[in-house]
Amino acid sequence: MWLTLCAVVGLGAFASQTNYLESSSHREAPMIANDPQADNTDLYAFRNPTDPSRLVIIANYIPFQLPQGGPNYYFFGDDVAYDIHIKNNATTKGDDIMYRFKFKTMNEDPTTFFYARLGKQNLKQTYTLSKSTDGGNTFTTVIAEGTVPPYYAGPRTINEKVGLNSNYHQESLIEGIERASSGEKVFVGPVDDPFFIDIGAFADLGNLRPDKAVDGLRCHNVHTLALNIPISVLQKDGKHPDQAKSILDSDFVLGVWASASRPKITVREPNGKMRHQGPMVQVSRLGMPLTNEVIIPIGRKDEWNSANPYKDDTKYEKYFTNPELALYIDNTAFGDAVPQLGQLPLQTKSLGVYDFRNGQDGLFPLLNNPAVKGTALDPALFGNYLLRKAAPRSVDLLPIFMTGVPNLAPYQLATGKNGNPLAKGKPFVNNFLPVFGDMLRINVSTPVTPRDSPDFSRLGLVQAAVLGLTDPRFNANADFQNIPNMDGFPNGRRLEDDVVDISTMAVSGVVLAAIGLWYDDYTPGDPNPVTPDLLKVLTSANDGINANDTEFLKGFPFVAQPWTGLQGNDCDCGDKGMMEAQSIQGMNLGLAPAGIVMEEIKTYPNPASESTTIRYNLVNETAVSMKVFDTAGRVVATPLRNKQLKAGVHEVTLDVSKLGNGIYYATMQNREGKSQTVKIVVSK
Repeated sequence: MWLTLCAVVGLGAFASQTNYLESSSHREAPMIANDPQADNTDLYAFRNPTDPSRLVIIANYIPFQLPQGGPNYYFFGDDVAYDIHIKNNATTKGDDIMYRFKFKTMNEDPTTFFYARLGKQNLKQTYTLSKSTDGGNTFTTVIAEGTVPPYYAGPRTINEKVGLNSNYHQESLIEGIERASSGEKVFVGPVDDPFFIDIGAFADLGNLRPDKAVDGLRCHNVHTLALNIPISVLQKDGKHPDQAKSILDSDFVLGVWASASRPKITVREPNGKMRHQGPMVQVSRLGMPLTNEVIIPIGRKDEWNSANPYKDDTKYEKYFTNPELALYIDNTAFGDAVPQLGQLPLQTKSLGVYDFRNGQDGLFPLLNNPAVKGTALDPALFGNYLLRKAAPRSVDLLPIFMTGVPNLAPYQLATGKNGNPLAKGKPFVNNFLPVFGDMLRINVSTPVTPRDSPDFSRLGLVQAAVLGLTDPRFNANADFQNIPNMDGFPNGRRLEDDVVDISTMAVSGVVLAAIGLWYDDYTPGDPNPVTPDLLKVLTSANDGINANDTEFLKGFPFVAQPWTGLQGNDCDCGDKGMMEAQSIQGMNLGLAPAGIVMEEIKTYPNPASESTTIRYNLVNETAVSMKVFDTAGRVVATPLRNKQLKAGVHEVTLDVSKLGNGIYYATMQNREGKSQTVKIVVSK
């Protein structure tokens, strides 16, 4: 189907607004909320943007860490087995590859209450990484004694001689990367929580406030297990991604999930110690984000955490085929009680016939219809699984979460279908792995979208659909093309992907619309499917938090370094959050009257290796000074000394070539004593 200029303008304008960079499983179940050391918070899997021959897997644990949570801070559990599971072959049983992390804690100086003192860390953790390729029956040690970087307690603890006398960025983050004997690179330790969401609003019965949203995870840390793995190690036949037959090669689909297990018995001793014994029992797991948080009801959440996705997940089908969240989107049910979600549309008579409200039949009337022959809905293929009476979302949400989506009609973009959703269209996803179970599925033959591309979007695969339907570069035909963001969630999950908004759009039927099952206000035969309902989903399914609270690293492990205890106080900055990687919240120099919009102080490039330029706006003529401090508070440069400048935009270039890797703060001050600070990351 071809689209009119109106369609291109309608969705194209939306696309241009989203080319920028959530709690998916934080405290999601009653029992695990009381056991944070074993609590999976998030799972990510994406091709390494700096080396696409590798896959990055990031599994995070221990939610809602306060940076100033001393003196004990946070640790992995010595009695917990932290596992990352990988499925690459549908013909085998269980895990095809499994990585297991085990931890050991030692106290280097039991005479102090400080976290670290005089070069000794109290407490200090190391880890063993083992690998299994026979379903967890046997393990081979690939890292015998990996180091867990210290918690970022603060600059004196880390940088000064009275503490550990080290550089956190260089020695903890960079030198903390270990290489396994089997070729994997590994980073383990505390990091900034990369998830972003207005969790307070969502948890308050969907009381979204996009204009005044608060990132409930800003300035909080988690503990990460980050793996940088050659794709040839993970692909079932040992193939490099350059050997793929296409950018959606079925042989390159992987399923990934993470878990935590504890010994069955815990005994508390009278001397203040505990011992653990008995077989290991799984107490937490995570595959697709938001499954246990939003899909599984609270009465079965702990049960879900203990379940094996290869054996047990068929018991939970009904929560995907008739999801609770859809009841609040559907105004014929409870949508009026949750107006922020109730305003979203859901197809009730798509193409004049098909009703996707809970309890309705969806596409079930097509079962055994000759029109589905050769499509994924053919009973000879997957029709009996995808088409179920009174289970309308068995055709879209169930495969997205439980099997992945194949590159077969109807799961292709409406581009080229000429109004028939069952016809072949433009391919845009294939992460189908025919093993029923909740896993984060990713096709590692799909090319990487560069993070600095103007097409890169937080909306992942939804944005790929927008471009494939409306952008003249991609909608001229139904041929295979590398559409930007085909590598985004739910085809894997990048750190920048806004899974909250993407999932809300999916429940509101955006995937159905993308493949040609348009919203109710679409007139069949109209070449322009960009209806008010479609635009409402794309623009209104937004919790108002669209990016992490700080910038991610440009290379492995990609996550940002953790917030410090001192920064924890600075982070209490109100509803706007804190984009600390660009500027510490403050006033423009000169202090403009209320109501005047001004440009914030900025620095670029950041991170920098040789020099960086700091741009600032003076509202009034004033004298300005600038000093640059390291994290220990020492002055390392003074670019400006009481220099008289007129109102307007100015720049100053700072030479950082002689500074060591790490974080520095440039503070500008006018003659009235008003100041503003910007963080500079030096990375060489």
